[in-house]
Amino acid sequence: MASPHFSPPSWPEHDAKGGPALLRGAVVAVALATAALAAERACAQTAAHDASLPIEITADSLEVQQKERLAVFRGNVDAVQGRIRLTASEIRVRYRSGSGGESAGAISRIDATGGVRFATPTETAEGEAGIYDVDARHLTLTGSVVLTRGDNVIRGEKLTLDLATGRSRIESSQRVRGLFQPKSESGS
Repeated sequence: MASPHFSPPSWPEHDAKGGPALLRGAVVAVALATAALAAERACAQTAAHDASLPIEITADSLEVQQKERLAVFRGNVDAVQGRIRLTASEIRVRYRSGSGGESAGAISRIDATGGVRFATPTETAEGEAGIYDVDARHLTLTGSVVLTRGDNVIRGEKLTLDLATGRSRIESSQRVRGLFQPKSESGS
């Protein structure tokens, strides 16, 4: 989705009473408020992940350990839920216990190892290991984490992403590193 672009009209020089200058200030304030609202709506769309959607998992092999309520997918594993995708070398899926009921046997947690990659329509995150807590709608990646949103890149050791709110946090024992690309005015 293209972001809205605001081009103010050319303004006359302000007079001693500040008439056009006041008008200019009001227009700038409205433009800033509109931009903030657009950013808030974009975050709300990112945060609209529905954890009740089915999770489809494909892999080269599957081992089920029924007593432990565990399924181990190995080799080119790809898990998709709605608009999010988790890929890894191995994914261990934990199922809820219980007898009968809607939630019995449903996935409660996914542990991923080996070249873990998490992707949404607006961002990707990569790390060495990951945990997706389906009930809490939290994703945690660890080990040389790289988060990419557009042309912006952030690096650290641990990423925590709240899929309910769209809020993310990067931590590192060293310094977190970010590279942020400014938008060009020409739109290119």
